[in-house]
Amino acid sequence: MGNVTSISAARPRVLEFFAGIGLARMGLEDAGFRVAWANDYEPDKKAMYDAQFGESPEHAFVLGDIGKVKAEDLPRDADLAWASSPCTDLSLAGTRAGLAGTQSGTFWHFTKLLRELGDDRPEAVVLENVVGLATSHGGDDLTAAIKEFNDLGYSVDVLAIDARRFLPQSRPRLFLVGAQNPPEDVAEPNSELRPDWLQWVYGDKSLRTHRAKLPRPPAPKTEGLGEFVEDLALDDERWWDAERTEAFTMSLSPTQRDRVMALKRSGGVKYRTAYRRTRNGVAVWEVRADDISGCLRTARGGSSKQAVVRLGNKRLQVRWMTPREYARLMGAGDYDLSAARNNQALFGFGDAVAVPAVSWLAENYLMPLVRGTLAAQTSEARVNAHG
Repeated sequence: MGNVTSISAARPRVLEFFAGIGLARMGLEDAGFRVAWANDYEPDKKAMYDAQFGESPEHAFVLGDIGKVKAEDLPRDADLAWASSPCTDLSLAGTRAGLAGTQSGTFWHFTKLLRELGDDRPEAVVLENVVGLATSHGGDDLTAAIKEFNDLGYSVDVLAIDARRFLPQSRPRLFLVGAQNPPEDVAEPNSELRPDWLQWVYGDKSLRTHRAKLPRPPAPKTEGLGEFVEDLALDDERWWDAERTEAFTMSLSPTQRDRVMALKRSGGVKYRTAYRRTRNGVAVWEVRADDISGCLRTARGGSSKQAVVRLGNKRLQVRWMTPREYARLMGAGDYDLSAARNNQALFGFGDAVAVPAVSWLAENYLMPLVRGTLAAQTSEARVNAHG
């Protein structure tokens, strides 16, 4: 089962669960994988996916509830299964229902299919989710996910990777990497990818875990938003009118207003992002102090949408962030938006994983793992045993 030595020089094949608009596919294929099969239940996302990738006899997309997918319909020679399962129940912005929630609970449908594949299940699996998974129900949900993978024959590594290492967007995500033939455990794990708040995972003797040796990731970006902003004409209708812009300014706290006004008076053009928040029952705007976007979110609900603020040369202008800016900040700058309405695009990107974060993980971890070029597991490796 999962014999990595049998993998040919051909591009390793991937099963893409909860595919969304295909940003994980973009990252995986950048690193040399080939997504052979995908599934999602939202027609709007599939429309965007199809516009971006087109149709191919080497790829199948199954639209519908994952609970209705049958194992016999899956390719039997896949090397990797990727799952960006819904984060609604795990996100800090969600209900925190955990893996038992009606959306994030679809994780169990994913692992059920892996179980039904038997000896044909992929050598490696990845579960990508919000970092809230690490603390959901006091860590019980992460423990349950790892144990489920263990029961399927996978040792698990857990990494925290922020898209900010690759893009001017703060977007931390958790990646569980399961391996049937795990690499040798490193004595000194990379603390940048496995911070203190994840170390309890490796100390739990009931879990089978490993820590692969990985290169140092790029340092988090501290600037660069302006390079990703669309250059719209000053009289473009998408800029808010004077009355709405004044209301925006007046809703800022005194400290924020002083900072924004100073940027307005300064020479040259700067960009910042802003979120609408409710403070003491009052809707207010908050502007980031740095040249970085806040975490892009789905466009359901006004507080989730992000605004762009243009400042400098005695001007202050505000507008909603555009779909193209969402695409750029997710590392998918030339993504085909022809099949998407405005909010449809914002939702698709806000619900996705950043392309370069996937590419980095795939190039430095997943490809060597399925190729068998990471150090093989040895009896001396520091890997927790099964309970």
